[in-house]
Amino acid sequence: MTTAPATDPQAAMRLRELVFGAACAAAVRAAARLGVADALGDTPTTVTDLAAALDTEPKPLRRLLRALTCYGIFQEAGDDRFEHTEMSRLLREDAPNSLRYISLWCTEPWTWEAWPKLDEAVRSGRNVFPELFGKEFFDYLHSEGGDSAKVFDRAMTTSSRQSAADFAAYLDLTGIDSVVDIGGGQGHVLASLLEKHPALHGTLLDLPKVVAGADPRLREGGSFSARARLVSGDCRVDIPVRADLYIIKNILEWDDESTRRTLANVVKAARPGARVVVVENLVDDSPSMRFTTAMDLMLMLNVGGAKHSEESMVRLMKEAGLDVTEVRPVNPYLHAFEATVRG
Repeated sequence: MTTAPATDPQAAMRLRELVFGAACAAAVRAAARLGVADALGDTPTTVTDLAAALDTEPKPLRRLLRALTCYGIFQEAGDDRFEHTEMSRLLREDAPNSLRYISLWCTEPWTWEAWPKLDEAVRSGRNVFPELFGKEFFDYLHSEGGDSAKVFDRAMTTSSRQSAADFAAYLDLTGIDSVVDIGGGQGHVLASLLEKHPALHGTLLDLPKVVAGADPRLREGGSFSARARLVSGDCRVDIPVRADLYIIKNILEWDDESTRRTLANVVKAARPGARVVVVENLVDDSPSMRFTTAMDLMLMLNVGGAKHSEESMVRLMKEAGLDVTEVRPVNPYLHAFEATVRG
């Protein structure tokens, strides 16, 4: 007769905490929606004063703050006062690297309906969003999403601006006179590069509706308009631009066939030896693995997409006719795949 191994109390406690993870996400969302971080100044504040500023009841506010302190978001300062931590300051709307809208986006109402269907997505291999809401994700978001669409736009803009600055600092443009940002959204990366390199010329390629809302600095009359070109198009269909450098940042999250078409279109458009830099979040073992694997599961649910491993990204790039020379971190969340178009 064999006996079951004794359960480690710490393991059991950790699992209990994890299955209550929705409570933590909901608490962060509540704090962001209430504006707790914005109302809390640079000095410790009593719950009573904070509740008055937020027009909330003190007792439930205290319970919310107590829960968040367990995760390092706010901390108690004694005498029923709370103060900021490094993480809680990131929930302020005016923080330089604010994560307020990212926090709201990742906890939007649709997410609470989709996450319980994860087992169905794993079993079927299909995104569950159309079955839940009757439309594909982006169709729903922009037709019926209401405030979710606004939150999404703010979250993506904030995230793009922050990563654009990191990418501009990372990128060595020695010998590069022209660059095209493929699927570059509002063009924050391109604008950052044009700002840093006064002799550089650049093109932003994205869908017509997206390009129409490009960074004002890139549009007619903008400070970079003389060196910037806006091109409407779908990179999965054609890339009608020739440049020294092609940038593909955080868009190769569709099915592999769409990724193959995009990379093939780059190779078709570029001259042999042209430089290509693909920037992606990876699900490999890295400091950001918990975050990136969570994003990967969300993509599975809402659009049927996936984040890449280093191996899968390199394989697809090589298949398309790119010679990958190195893979380097841009920041803790992003990696750049440096490549050239095969001659």
